[in-house]
Amino acid sequence: MTQRILIVCTGNLCRSPMAAALLRARLARDADHDWIVESAGTWAQTGRPASAYAIAEMADRGLDISGHQAQRVTRERLADAELVLVMTKNHAEALKSAFPDQADKVYMLSQLVGESYDILDPYGGSRMEYAYTAQELEELLDEGYERLIELVEGEVE
Repeated sequence: MTQRILIVCTGNLCRSPMAAALLRARLARDADHDWIVESAGTWAQTGRPASAYAIAEMADRGLDISGHQAQRVTRERLADAELVLVMTKNHAEALKSAFPDQADKVYMLSQLVGESYDILDPYGGSRMEYAYTAQELEELLDEGYERLIELVEGEVE
């Protein structure tokens, strides 16, 4: 059975497309997990491309998100995912409130490393802000990788 992970931010232009690309790259190094990683936004305008600095930051890491098109979170996307990772407490609360039947699979990305803090949105900021966010996402996904696997495979309460 194919496992799905949905990564959510606000506009689906910066954080979630970068995190999805980084996670896909991490999963590609692990032959045990051939999962689908998608991203969406709570307020996304469908079809918008990733921001230029997000594209540049991923290109610096050998990842291409230039074809990314924003999509909005839907009940179907949530239902299809085994795990939903969000960037902020507000994202988590909004999804849990709008889709209470899916609440048990919604986690803040920072929770992968046992913390609970928001990932700042670099949208409209400098290239340095994007670089900082990309680095933070990369570190959280690397450090929280084993926890992520446990959550997807349902091995954790």
